[in-house]
Amino acid sequence: MNEERYKAFEDMLAAVLERYEDTAKKMAELKAAGKEKTVTYKQLFATKLQLQAMLTYYRTYGLLDEREKEL
Repeated sequence: MNEERYKAFEDMLAAVLERYEDTAKKMAELKAAGKEKTVTYKQLFATKLQLQAMLTYYRTYGLLDEREKEL
């Protein structure tokens, strides 16, 4: 894999991890406010599932380091 492609992969992985953590945080805030039935919460839930699927592929191919595997 050339350096540009490797850098692009690392950037994408960082973006997915950041978005996953941000989504989980927003969901927790809505849940604490008793807003689990809102459209926003449901959209965040769908986004979280999508991101989890992507992370599962990365995990399957051994592309996550130890810290990232905890998610």
